[in-house]
Amino acid sequence: MESDYNLGLQLMLVGMLSVFMILGIVVALGRTLIFFVNKYGAVPIHHQPIKRGIPKENIVVLSSVVDIVTQGQGVIKSIKKL
Repeated sequence: MESDYNLGLQLMLVGMLSVFMILGIVVALGRTLIFFVNKYGAVPIHHQPIKRGIPKENIVVLSSVVDIVTQGQGVIKSIKKL
């Protein structure tokens, strides 16, 4: 009976180690592939970001909505365009 437990533990350890090793190889190959693709395959795109402000009409609308919803208690501190 004790030999069955030993065999079970051995099989479990061998299985876990083999899975760990295979996953380690997969991770290493993935990182290597990502490194080489980023280094040799990527084409850099250089462009200037377009800086556009938020139109004044939108700011007025947002201010009035905040004023109505908060009954005059709310204040807009910043507006960021997503």
